[in-house]
Amino acid sequence: MPTATLTSKGQITIPKEVRDELNLVAGSKVLFVKLPNGQYRIIARTGRIQDLKGMLYTPEQKPLTIEEMNEAIGDAAAESVMRSLER
Repeated sequence: MPTATLTSKGQITIPKEVRDELNLVAGSKVLFVKLPNGQYRIIARTGRIQDLKGMLYTPEQKPLTIEEMNEAIGDAAAESVMRSLER
């Protein structure tokens, strides 16, 4: 399993095996997506938007209603404002 070491500057070098599989070249972008279980997934920005379909799908989670989505957005906005006030 490929591994990488974090430098004192917070940087890592993606192992060649992984770069090759993800078609990453100098200047490529990668996304760090937080999953519901707290883990992260690294996504190469070299693909198409369609490649992301179903990435966060969890079969046991019921779909949210529009009202639930709006409430979650409002909660996140309020939390963001509170964090900015604490700085």
